[in-house]
Amino acid sequence: MQALAVRLGLRTDPVIFFVSAGLMAVFLFALVVTPEAIGSAFAGGREWVVTNLGWFFIFGVNVWLLFLLWVALSRYGDIRLGGDDDRPQYSNVSWFCMLFAGGIGTVLMFWGVAEPIFHFANPPHGDVAPHSVNAAQEAMGFSLYHLGLHTWTIFALPGLAFAYFIYRYDLPVRVSSVFYPLIKERIYGPVGKTIDVFAVLGTLFGVAVSIGLGTSQINAGLTELFGVPDDVTTKVAIIVVLTAVAVASIVAGLDKGVKILSNINIGMATGLLVFVLLTGSTIFLLRGIIETLGIYVSNIVPLAFWNDTLAQYTREDGHWGWQGNWTVFYWAWTVTWSPFIGLFVARISKGRTIREFVLGVLFAPSLFTLVWFAIFGWSAMEIDGIGEATRAAMGEQAGMLTAAVNESVPLAMFAFFEHFPATTLIQGLAVVIVAIFFATSSDSASLVIDLLCTGDTEPGPVRQRVFWGVSEGAVAAMLIVLAGEAGLVALQQVITVIGLPIFILVFAMIFALFRALMREDLVVIRPRRAPRLEDL
Repeated sequence: MQALAVRLGLRTDPVIFFVSAGLMAVFLFALVVTPEAIGSAFAGGREWVVTNLGWFFIFGVNVWLLFLLWVALSRYGDIRLGGDDDRPQYSNVSWFCMLFAGGIGTVLMFWGVAEPIFHFANPPHGDVAPHSVNAAQEAMGFSLYHLGLHTWTIFALPGLAFAYFIYRYDLPVRVSSVFYPLIKERIYGPVGKTIDVFAVLGTLFGVAVSIGLGTSQINAGLTELFGVPDDVTTKVAIIVVLTAVAVASIVAGLDKGVKILSNINIGMATGLLVFVLLTGSTIFLLRGIIETLGIYVSNIVPLAFWNDTLAQYTREDGHWGWQGNWTVFYWAWTVTWSPFIGLFVARISKGRTIREFVLGVLFAPSLFTLVWFAIFGWSAMEIDGIGEATRAAMGEQAGMLTAAVNESVPLAMFAFFEHFPATTLIQGLAVVIVAIFFATSSDSASLVIDLLCTGDTEPGPVRQRVFWGVSEGAVAAMLIVLAGEAGLVALQQVITVIGLPIFILVFAMIFALFRALMREDLVVIRPRRAPRLEDL
């Protein structure tokens, strides 16, 4: 394998690179040859995971969040991610823009209207009347639970572990390095390489699912604007075009590519947010932002531990389907991103303290997410009609966004903008924002996958990152073909199954990081000397 890598001009670990690429190729071939069998296998696997291990996903993320808060607020929060003299390379503003754009920008565009409206029309708790005031408050609570602190917890835990072990102890830029306190030198052998292959494939498929969702939304926007067919062929064509954009960003490099695109995109997204605030019911929304904070704070604990335990007694089908379609799906999907976002955030966070890292990664994006959902969510529910009296007075206008979400989740955002001035311009801007989020996510993921394969703090030759960028597009296209008319449901099935082993892997990072911090307390903090690998 090493000889082949040299002949191809690659600078990478040949085992991790070629095994990961080979397994990806085998999966794509299987999708082409037996799509029905693959689809059935994922459907069955998802059903088993949701039924038997859904509680594990919900419990696990809560444990991670509590662990991170403890580390940040303890004396270990003063530890710098790198040498004691290292300082952050990027300003706080650029740092936030990069982690946000590479993180869940596409998710907020996709679900910003759709999720609040869906829960508003279909309250998760069966004793809440649809479209009522209580349903609106519950919808905001669930939306923020899914995309607030808990989502960023899933990114922050591996990010902290990567930054700590890679920059403080000069270990290779790989997921396996996190487990050095547990398996020592075996991180360089078959055990470590197996961990890294899992991480590469999990990242690849997690990003591919996100690309699939983003492509569906772009297609819906183009259909609304230009009457472009909303079908599999169009989606594949969109993936091809945007993969080319991502590859161009890859070639430009991190500072010229991701950094510039991230700053531009967060500016455009913020502009869109301000537009909705100023042209919508401004006073209502300003009140809603404050109230949403209260809803989130008061609901985060009960929602975080809600397992829908009594579903068999309270739901007509006696099934835990709601949690599987929403919370478990979110956590499984997000955790497949965690090696990618975690390593990416670690790379742009060298020199920050553990406290800066944890509190910044957890709370800054979560606050932006809260404002985003408060403005888009409350606006959407007001347009749809809150309460029986209001809906009766609205007549046929009531429930228009609910109908749009029921027809097509990707269409929700564009149906929402039909109720604002300059509709066509704003819908076109939304398409551009989603497309740029797509490019930055793909660019960032390609960089991270390459780092996972090379093990260096600097990426390998551009051709390696281009290969992974094209691979992400190829996997996304094949998943779109596999999903067919099933759409989001099929993507949920794939990601829930793939997310389970990655979830277990990230859970184990707590034990490795805890052990390392305990050792550092004994041999580094108290004697006040530089850390050494043998300390672990």
